[in-house]
Amino acid sequence: MTRLSSSLLVCTALAVPVAAAAQSTTELISLGDSAHARFDAQAALNHYQAAIGFDSVSAEALAKASRTSVDLGEAETDRDRRTALYRQGESFARRAVALDSSRAENWFHLARALGRAALTMGVRDQVKYAVEIRDCGLKALVIDPDHAGALHVLGMWNAEVKRLNGFELFFARNFLGGGVLGQANWKDAVAYLERAVQIDPDRLTHHLDLAGIYADTGEKDKARAAYRFVVEATVRTDVNDPLYKRQAEEALRRLR
Repeated sequence: MTRLSSSLLVCTALAVPVAAAAQSTTELISLGDSAHARFDAQAALNHYQAAIGFDSVSAEALAKASRTSVDLGEAETDRDRRTALYRQGESFARRAVALDSSRAENWFHLARALGRAALTMGVRDQVKYAVEIRDCGLKALVIDPDHAGALHVLGMWNAEVKRLNGFELFFARNFLGGGVLGQANWKDAVAYLERAVQIDPDRLTHHLDLAGIYADTGEKDKARAAYRFVVEATVRTDVNDPLYKRQAEEALRRLR
């Protein structure tokens, strides 16, 4: 290799970090937000991670990276990849909360990531996470009582606990330190999700999960109406709305 070509390689290698450093954390987050707005979750995550690499104490970049990791995990069909994305989302959210616990959004992202991560775990860890999920959701609502995402989390917390069979719930409450699970009830599950829908009516995931709760509580007509709302919706607010629409179609076919 000639001295000239060697020098060119060195210059090329140095050009990448220099170019990256030229972009501020704010600019990188803005690029991530733009990608998120056009439903390009992977590009958004790449930008948020670049922002974190540039500024590891940016709670905003960490919270948005958590949100996007979980978004990608929801649509991922490979189990190992899905688990890794949920765990990554949890890690980002924990760091965001540690840096700024004053924002309801950060607590919500942690609760959401924990909820998804728990689905990949055994019963003991699921119970541990269930206690923390509820705690995070409540902390978010103390800061912002009308945070639709936190309301959704707490509605689903009540529903998922009530969906446990009697033995699972007894075992969790008495042997796994999940005594708080005894407070779960269907009335709160409905109330929290209905409030989330009222505050953020265009977000399909609220309607989808409320429909599931209606179905479980015997409100079949309300469940059908909520599922149809998702299926027929023309406004897209989340990257996974097409997935939610497919899930609503399948649930509507199964509903008797």
